[in-house]
Amino acid sequence: MVNDADLTVSDHSRDSAGLRYVYPVVSRRAGGVSVGINLNTNNACNWRCIYCQVPDLQRGTAPPVDLALLERELREFLQELLHGDFMLRRVPEGVRRINDIALSGNGEPTSAEEFAQVIELIARLRQELLLPADIKLVLITNGSLLYRENVQQGLRGMAQNNGEIWFKFDRAGEAGMLRINDTRISPAKVRENLVTAISLCPTWLQTCWMALDGAAPDGQEENDYLEFLSGLLRDGFKPVGVLLYTLARPSLQAEASRLSALGVLQMEAFAARIRALGLEVKVSA
Repeated sequence: MVNDADLTVSDHSRDSAGLRYVYPVVSRRAGGVSVGINLNTNNACNWRCIYCQVPDLQRGTAPPVDLALLERELREFLQELLHGDFMLRRVPEGVRRINDIALSGNGEPTSAEEFAQVIELIARLRQELLLPADIKLVLITNGSLLYRENVQQGLRGMAQNNGEIWFKFDRAGEAGMLRINDTRISPAKVRENLVTAISLCPTWLQTCWMALDGAAPDGQEENDYLEFLSGLLRDGFKPVGVLLYTLARPSLQAEASRLSALGVLQMEAFAARIRALGLEVKVSA
């Protein structure tokens, strides 16, 4: 059953349309309706970020994707957005536009074995429904599986369909990634995966900057982050920019009580240091 409550930037419920794979959200960063696709219907991810809003998050990968059901849900929901009254009933005035189709959901979307097929499916529906060319196809990913051939195939398809990657990059050091993302991936592997992303599809870094136990990231964490970016740029690998944001919705992880949002001035101060490297930064505070 479709929930008729108004959509807000603070509610990214995956069942707001009563569907298995497709859900709409009003994105504060996008400034419109983002049509979300949740391939991780089992709430499983290979990372466990301490700010994650997924309930009952578990370690694992996406289950098999019912491609026929996904296609039916996405086709019917896009038709409703384009030709029905969903926007008038559910979406606040001023953001009644489709901004993007986003693969995000309740875990790492590239862990789905059918990832490349999902991208092909979306591309086919874009053409069939004559979606406006400016509607983005967005992948929100931790980037850890970009070495896989099926993932790279999907990214090539994204690049041909106004696609862009939002590559999670919260901290540059091993200790920071372990503390914030609960992963032991090395900075070298992150760099390798990020270079792959940049080479295949326009890529933004997506960085959550927040306070832990009342303390904002310290100067060393900022410096490590900036040095990582400087090294990329020196070697000729330039992302589109950085999506820098702080907490907007409560975490559903055990560390929730230890987390808090940063103020606009703190966020803008760090953004200014990133911009000094020659990168665009979009701040959401």
